[in-house]
Amino acid sequence: MLVVALTGGIGSGKSLAAQYFSELGAQVIDADQLARTAIERGTKGFDEVIATFGDGVLKDGDIDRRTLGELVFKDPALLTRLEAIIHPKVRELFDGAISQLHGNDVLIYEIPLLVETGVSPRFDYILTIQSGMQMRKARLTERGLRASEIDSRILAQASDQQRAEVADYILHNDASPEELLREVEHLWEDIFPALQRLES
Repeated sequence: MLVVALTGGIGSGKSLAAQYFSELGAQVIDADQLARTAIERGTKGFDEVIATFGDGVLKDGDIDRRTLGELVFKDPALLTRLEAIIHPKVRELFDGAISQLHGNDVLIYEIPLLVETGVSPRFDYILTIQSGMQMRKARLTERGLRASEIDSRILAQASDQQRAEVADYILHNDASPEELLREVEHLWEDIFPALQRLES
């Protein structure tokens, strides 16, 4: 089995690359989805978030991630407090997924905060996806984020250089989706099988 981290800045195209890997046969897990699961209503994480940030982050009884995001991305200290709640629970969920792997399974873990959380050593192989800043901002604007939200989230993340320093392979996403698919296919058909042979 092969456990691969897929990282990259917000708006760089991680989700599209992950989708391509999934279509080729990889198991794909999104760290953001695990983070949402970690603070769903009824969980210990939910109670801890409300105890820390108050009822103002609730909407219809659930945590409003947009409100919470606006709060923490303006204040590094609050972001650190939120991460201290979420990250240990995400690690537990991730470990549970790894325990289900067997044989030649390939797990792609889409993890925006790979560098920031210092978990690089946990992976067999690390991919980072890069895209020009203008293109990233255009994609995020299409998603409905405001310019101030985009800037604060980019500033809260590691730089492309920091992600490149821990990466085994850099995917480039400045051209067409077809170009990105060709890079993903190269990894799936050539690089990953070679790594699995080395592991065995």
